[in-house]
Amino acid sequence: MASSVPMIVIVLLYFINSIHAKKEFVLTLDSSNFTQSLAKHNFLVVEFYAPWCGHCKKLVPEYEKAASILSSHDPPVVLAKVDANEERNKALARAYQIKGFPTLKIIRNGGTIVQDYKGPRVADGIVTYLKKQSGPASTEIKSIEDAGELIVDNKIAVVGIFPEFSGEKFENFTTLSEELRSEYEFGHTLEAKHLPRGDLSLSGPTVRLFKPFDELVVDFQDFDVDTLEKSVEEASIPIVTLFNKDPSNYPFLAKFFNSPNAKGLLFTNFSSDLFDAFKSKLHDVALQFKGQGIIFLMGDVESSGQAFQIYGLKEEHVPLILIQTTDGQKYLKTHLEPDHIAAWVKDYKDGNVQPFIKSEPVPKVNTEPVKVVVGDNFVDMVSKSEKNVLIEFYAPWCGHCKKLAPILDEVALSFDNDAEIVIAKMDASANDIPSETFDVQGYPTLYFKSASGIISHYQGDRTKKDIISFIQKHRETNVQQTLVKEEL
Repeated sequence: MASSVPMIVIVLLYFINSIHAKKEFVLTLDSSNFTQSLAKHNFLVVEFYAPWCGHCKKLVPEYEKAASILSSHDPPVVLAKVDANEERNKALARAYQIKGFPTLKIIRNGGTIVQDYKGPRVADGIVTYLKKQSGPASTEIKSIEDAGELIVDNKIAVVGIFPEFSGEKFENFTTLSEELRSEYEFGHTLEAKHLPRGDLSLSGPTVRLFKPFDELVVDFQDFDVDTLEKSVEEASIPIVTLFNKDPSNYPFLAKFFNSPNAKGLLFTNFSSDLFDAFKSKLHDVALQFKGQGIIFLMGDVESSGQAFQIYGLKEEHVPLILIQTTDGQKYLKTHLEPDHIAAWVKDYKDGNVQPFIKSEPVPKVNTEPVKVVVGDNFVDMVSKSEKNVLIEFYAPWCGHCKKLAPILDEVALSFDNDAEIVIAKMDASANDIPSETFDVQGYPTLYFKSASGIISHYQGDRTKKDIISFIQKHRETNVQQTLVKEEL
């Protein structure tokens, strides 16, 4: 019996170690326990993922490692995950506006504050970022050295200067720092003399924003939280944002493209002799129209391949300027010269520029059963067509679209002798879609426009039988169309 004791001990130790090895520090949440977890944890980080997502799989070991480290933090920082691909969790994903995977959210105070996680995706970086996010939103600046640690050359910092750390204005600043802590570094001080640049005699209350561009320092005295937030956000976008390969510009590019304003994008070759002239003239125009709902970017054509694809631009038209409005309309001026910028932007503001539509060339021959629609012929073939049109919005790389293609061919052939029915398709990745009429959130998306213009979103099974049945149910004859027009 005595000789067997060591073996028992070994077995027990192995069993205990295996239990610890299998312990998971990342909480698994779903629709049944999500609300309870929010109530239990004042600070919760949630990853919304899909099992098939490659980026999600890559994050798993880093996220788990970070969760194990942060579980020993004082207080512990809790990391959780939700399978947003599961049907029962899709309502949660919609509530938190999840549009891609993985998406990480920082949720505070039982869900009253929700912020995007904008930190690294490796364990050490996650830990460092979340330790800061779980601590005070604003740190007190007691010395020049404290200020130097907070206010660095390549980041934006927001500092509140107060005669005392109490009162409504200080509370409003604290609220602002909580809401925007994932975007900026925040500090507060009783002594302006600790801070670099700006008026050092201020006793407050003042909010001072430090930035590595334009005027470098901006002061605000209006302490309404909404006004402060808007002022900080506007001041944190350069007068002209630069789009090139310099990674230090990336945070400002994100702010530019996330801004609710219309966007003016000037593309040229940064190595061109005219670069300085373009930059100077665009800066003047940006200042002229500052606060009028439009912001400006200057992009290097060598770094803008993806942007050109998204907007439907061509390198042979550079230098060019494009304005995209908040409703998705685009306006384009090609073969631009520096002295053209101000006059063209004024024409745009005055409503004297026609919209630009991203489009593939109109097919010279369009005799296949499924007709090809592009941006430039969409109005004639769909919007103003007096026929019944079933149109598929697809992307060439989409597997579901490839699977649907032969089925649509069969549907089109079944209506080959019916002059009142058109089956059509449009590459939505290469052509602009009238988004005010057709809501395309994924591929393939099918819509049916009746002869009188009634739009119906097809959401049935993607079989020949079901699609034909849907068309027959919603179609209108020329007689019906005429009656509708007469009634109108």
